[in-house]
Amino acid sequence: MMIFNNILIYFVIIPLLTLAGLAFCTNAGRGIRAIRAVAVTGATALVALAAYLVYVFLQTRAAGVADEMILRSDVMWYAPLNIKLALGVDGVSVVMIVLSAIIVFAGVFASWKMSPLPKQFFLWFFLLSTGVFGFFISIDLFTMFMFYEVALIPMYLLIGVWGSGNKNYSAMKLTLMLMGGSALLMLGIIGIYFHSAPEGSPLTMNILEIAHADAIPHEWQMYLFPLTFVGFGVLGAMFPFHTWSPDGHASAPTAVSMLHAGVLMKLGGYGCFRIAIFLMPFAANQLAWVFLTLTGISVVYGAFSACVQTDLKYINAYSSVSHCGMVLFAILMFNTTAMTGAVLQMLSHGLMTALFFALIGMIYGRTHTRDIQKMGGLMQIMPYLGVGYVIAGMASLGLPGLSGFVAEMTIFVGSFMHEDLFRRVLTIVGTSSIVITAVYILRVVGKLLFGPVIDEHHRSLTDATWEEKLSTGTLIVCVAAIGCFPNFFVNIISSSFEPVVQALMNN
Repeated sequence: MMIFNNILIYFVIIPLLTLAGLAFCTNAGRGIRAIRAVAVTGATALVALAAYLVYVFLQTRAAGVADEMILRSDVMWYAPLNIKLALGVDGVSVVMIVLSAIIVFAGVFASWKMSPLPKQFFLWFFLLSTGVFGFFISIDLFTMFMFYEVALIPMYLLIGVWGSGNKNYSAMKLTLMLMGGSALLMLGIIGIYFHSAPEGSPLTMNILEIAHADAIPHEWQMYLFPLTFVGFGVLGAMFPFHTWSPDGHASAPTAVSMLHAGVLMKLGGYGCFRIAIFLMPFAANQLAWVFLTLTGISVVYGAFSACVQTDLKYINAYSSVSHCGMVLFAILMFNTTAMTGAVLQMLSHGLMTALFFALIGMIYGRTHTRDIQKMGGLMQIMPYLGVGYVIAGMASLGLPGLSGFVAEMTIFVGSFMHEDLFRRVLTIVGTSSIVITAVYILRVVGKLLFGPVIDEHHRSLTDATWEEKLSTGTLIVCVAAIGCFPNFFVNIISSSFEPVVQALMNN
């Protein structure tokens, strides 16, 4: 089949082959080594393929190909509804695939000593990864939704079985809220499908065909846009649908928190951009003020909530609510600069929050507590983990030279460029989150890492092992690379917004 000539399909095939390899492993003796070998091989292959995809994408654009999506493949899957396995990527898809591959790679090493049942853990972990990659390479609504569900379903077991704390409650709450968002999303997709083409033309699930047809009536857009935006916004932790996020992150095992906050939440922002705004520009213009208000609340509320937490995971979880709120906030500004900032923020937040959760998991594994009131002076005991935490914190509060500064500056400059007074006022309010973030980050860094050692038992603890250094070191390098070389990433994504902005201007 021609589709196997497309490198995109191998982002799904590699995780599936990894699943097949894991199925033959056992949880005892040499089987543990085999599990690690299979997981590392699969994760490394994904990183290599993602690097090759970037090379192909840049070469294609340099050759003058200006198509909205490249590496297109269409294979009929279910003819009665005209559902196809339709693949394609633009710059935004490419950087999201790269982000996913890096975090899967780092997550494997962060879970090196996972117990119990490491085989089953990695099976669910790579199934979740399959859904994530499949979502980003799809341009068919049905296929995207299918992979979206594949990415969500494993979360219940990954938290419920391998989590900590009140894990059963957290897993159930997360699953019910995200499934509720999926129900809204499914209704929105069905509505889009039945208005996807002019009367007399065949209906389609292909996103590009729907956008070019521009056949969704304005009155229907006013109903369908909220369904799809809220459906994806739930996963993006948009206020007031964010409450699953802190509990879910607090109970999840380290690698799952990394993948969930680092990648899975980005499906929400990507879906709002790719489906809700691109396919229903009229309703996006009309209803933007409602969702700008909600996302603006997310930005400030998440930052304030992080200030009053004492659990390291809850601090980072509420910080994620704030930073993911910036993504949706910027997307709704409807200009190229702000949207570029939104994608940079997805990249930046994905990497730095994965780094945070990895470090928190490693510290918790040694101290057996996440309460900052019970820890102190850890820099002198575990300097590598301490320095890593400082770097993650500095990226989060927007220190120049790291990814957070580039992303947030682009977002707020692009947002203030809008001539609408309402948007400018919201932007000014949103910038207050930078100050609030600095407060809770510096407070935690000072309390956790410096000062006297509070618990004398902590003096006997060890620093990071080689696999932990490899996991966190990979993320640190990537956070610095975005901060130091932002133009490389901007050049990849810049052309992706033109069709969306043009559709918004025409409506």
